[in-house]
Amino acid sequence: MNILHMTFSPRGADSESTRLSRIVLDALLDRHPAAAVQSHDHAALAHVDAVYAVELGTPQPPADAIQPGTLRTSDALIRDLEAADCVVIGTPMHNYTVPSALKAWIDHVVRVRRTFQPTPQGKVGTLHDRPIYVATSSGGLYSGENARQPDFLTPYLKVALRTIGLTDMTFFSVEGTAYGEPAVMQARASAQAAIAAHFATPDAAAAA
Repeated sequence: MNILHMTFSPRGADSESTRLSRIVLDALLDRHPAAAVQSHDHAALAHVDAVYAVELGTPQPPADAIQPGTLRTSDALIRDLEAADCVVIGTPMHNYTVPSALKAWIDHVVRVRRTFQPTPQGKVGTLHDRPIYVATSSGGLYSGENARQPDFLTPYLKVALRTIGLTDMTFFSVEGTAYGEPAVMQARASAQAAIAAHFATPDAAAAA
């Protein structure tokens, strides 16, 4: 089993989303101790460049063309994704949605003629589905009866990854990190309980 673990927080190891993603990763490794893990901190991932934009705007580029610039980065990121049996993403919520680095990753991997095909009926993903676990953190609250802000991260990420064929997505979150240490501790405990409950079910253990 190959696990792709990616984090997108500028705070690195100190971030709640990175910490939570590692708890998810540990839960997977408890069930698959022989799994190979490929980890990447993509907080400083480069955005796509002009060459990439021209390539995607060309109706049918040469199949044997050398991939320069961020097209090469795109190919590498897509290969990582294709090789993974399971993906763990750690990301903060920035301004109600995904941070810039995660948006850059999405732009690299949601790529016409590579991970999806345009058809008269719409975009059709070409990747086979696999479990995607998303560990998020946010300063405010976006779920439950005390929610005070919208959540554009979850629906956007679902739509973006569905475009390339990935629909098996599970979200865990630590919310309210701006409300002080007691709130953070409570949110951590709630998220860890949700992770434990998810992986305790036979179906989840089998699919992971």
